[in-house]
Amino acid sequence: MSETGKTKAARKPTARARITNGSTLLPDVDGRSVWARIMRDSFDAMVGHCGGDGYVTEPQRKACRRVAALEAELVHLEARFARVRAEGGEPSAADLDLYGRLANGQRRHLEALGYQRVPRDVTPDPLNYRPGGPNG
Repeated sequence: MSETGKTKAARKPTARARITNGSTLLPDVDGRSVWARIMRDSFDAMVGHCGGDGYVTEPQRKACRRVAALEAELVHLEARFARVRAEGGEPSAADLDLYGRLANGQRRHLEALGYQRVPRDVTPDPLNYRPGGPNG
């Protein structure tokens, strides 16, 4: 209960921000960009790693989002390193430092989420298979 003694009614998904209801990944960003696709794919993989959409808690979902954003940045830095090396150069000390800090930040989030995959329960419901059951 709130301080006024009234309970707060849950809002419909359409009354929530598109980012928080899951229909949009980032505000004012074309979701077809390489960066956005890497982030979205990484986010989906991390949520799956943590047990799936119906299993992850909101703090886990936020940590998955941070891991995914850092992954997109790390991939772009790796591509920059590869281009510079292909041209015979060396990555800048600032880029290498940034890469190390981003990778360490990502590692901390990953440690909080856990490195071991959370298996989903895929045991079929026996009531679905009995005669006269929900699907029978």
